[in-house]
Amino acid sequence: MKLYNTLTRTIEEFKPQNPDEVKIYTCGPTVYNFPHIGNYTSYIYWDLLIRTLKANGMTPKRVLNLTDVGHLTSDADDGEDKLEKGAKREGKTVWEIADYYSNYFLENYGKLNLTQPDIIARATDYINEDIKLVDTLTEKGYTYETSDGVYFDTSKFTAYPDFAKLDLDHLRAGARVDFNTEKRNVSDFALWKFIKPDEDHAMRWDYLGRPGYPGWHIECAAIIHEKLGETIDIHTGGIDHIPVHHTNEIAESECAFDKKMCNYWLHCNFITIDGEKISKSLGNTYTLEELDEKGFSPLDFKMWVLQGHFQGTRNFSFTDLQAAKARRLNWRNKAAESYQLGNIEKTDVEAKILEKLNENLNSPEAFSTIDTNELSFEDWKYVDELFGLKITEGIEETPDFIKNLIEEREEARIRKDFAIADDIRDQLAANNYYVKDTPTGPVWQFLA
Repeated sequence: MKLYNTLTRTIEEFKPQNPDEVKIYTCGPTVYNFPHIGNYTSYIYWDLLIRTLKANGMTPKRVLNLTDVGHLTSDADDGEDKLEKGAKREGKTVWEIADYYSNYFLENYGKLNLTQPDIIARATDYINEDIKLVDTLTEKGYTYETSDGVYFDTSKFTAYPDFAKLDLDHLRAGARVDFNTEKRNVSDFALWKFIKPDEDHAMRWDYLGRPGYPGWHIECAAIIHEKLGETIDIHTGGIDHIPVHHTNEIAESECAFDKKMCNYWLHCNFITIDGEKISKSLGNTYTLEELDEKGFSPLDFKMWVLQGHFQGTRNFSFTDLQAAKARRLNWRNKAAESYQLGNIEKTDVEAKILEKLNENLNSPEAFSTIDTNELSFEDWKYVDELFGLKITEGIEETPDFIKNLIEEREEARIRKDFAIADDIRDQLAANNYYVKDTPTGPVWQFLA
């Protein structure tokens, strides 16, 4: 199995430290608002990663975090905490906001039929671990205190720019006029933020004799250390995490524990609408509910996502989503026909499909293999194991009244009572079925 590793900028053979416990960390959502379809894209691709590892006989141990404090609107150290912003927007407490949007995300996670993580970690459950990690970094001389927090001194970690290939001289030259003059280096980042006396921040914990809250990056580093230890096998996220969030995680973790944080880093690209990044600020977002209102299920969207490679750029359109929906329906009807015709023995196509996925999770090529080969019903079940698209759902449990209607229709056709046959056809259509007449007899299929 080969994967593109952001750490080395090459496709490498994946070699886990222990195939019976492949340690994986996935950066989860900041739970302050309704996620748009672009937010779900990475979780669809990392679901494919988990399923592919399992198909290769490995056992993943994955942690997914939920950021419910400390993620500021700038993604760095400026602006308002996103949870506080959500609370003011809706007139609720930050805790209510965190609970509501955490549950909302996890509900849609289920609708997309994504593999459940072994551990779901809410950032606010790991405050003590955050503080302990800041203390460790302080003891080792990597921190300094300013009026608004405890900062990591990036000049003390010579490898800081390596992961993202940062040009620190360029960063310094381009620093904003209102750059925090208390920071020693423009790349320094907050490990812990102090709450100012006049600042309205409901989530607060005492540290160094002052109320405050953890920085966004320290949360992930602390959770990883607590639940997976060092070194982990795979860390996943979006490409936007590379220059700041993941770079800072590496600095914190490797300086605190003197061990390589992670062996393989996987990052997925954005999807766009009209050539622009999907963004709430641009107003070009869709939720899964809005897709449903237009007649598209979460699994139709999942199909569309997996038709593209996780590293590629994709432009979303409803025309392409409609094509993905039609493709998924076609697969379901092929699976239904295979089942009804008794074509159930496994073929060698399963190995061909997995071979494509083992080449850097190449789902488009795997889909092409599915389209150009004849699959048995058992093969279609394997497709479901790999992609979680529920292709075979409901096929083996065809309702008896549907079977009876098909038999009655066939009898009516034999006696040339086409009015009855047409009436039964309408009844079947009302239940999302239609009948295809073949030389070996009638075969039912799904209408949608």
